[in-house]
Amino acid sequence: MALLLSTNANSPKARLLHLGAICLTVLLCASCATSPSTQTNQPPQSAASPVAPNVKSSADVVKVTPGSMSVSAGSNADGTLIISISRGYHVNANPATFSYLIPTELTPQKIEGVTTGKPRYPPSEKKKFQFADAPLAVYEGDAQIKLPIRAASTAVKGMRPLPITLRVQACDNEKCYPPANLNSYISVEVK
Repeated sequence: MALLLSTNANSPKARLLHLGAICLTVLLCASCATSPSTQTNQPPQSAASPVAPNVKSSADVVKVTPGSMSVSAGSNADGTLIISISRGYHVNANPATFSYLIPTELTPQKIEGVTTGKPRYPPSEKKKFQFADAPLAVYEGDAQIKLPIRAASTAVKGMRPLPITLRVQACDNEKCYPPANLNSYISVEVK
């Protein structure tokens, strides 16, 4: 700065030095703003932190992918439904560990000529969380639910959608989010 004061403020050299000082100040301020020691009001991020920071409902982190299947008239087959749970989250298994927890639950609707059996839920994983005293039975990542389907011998042949509702409640390591009903369908082809 002393050099700037001793030279003509309108000279090219003075303007260049002034511009350099401004750039240096901006760079120093930017590096201070991103320094970990100055981010005291930011929550710490860890590998276990959820990926989706703006979660308002379980539907924000749980997706359902229905499969398609074929069944001969008068026969049985299994339909498959895949639940995809975002990294850092889980849903309660079925059955849930405690009666007050909301289990993952598949409810199929009815379509003419096709009946469904009791859904077969995947094996759960027992995990311990901050908000629970005991380990909980949960699903994480991708989980498959099998739905037994029977086509009546008189069922009309062809493809038809079997509407389903999947009720889930997603949680992260600290809290649970409002439950959601995810509506989808399984494409059933009667042969």
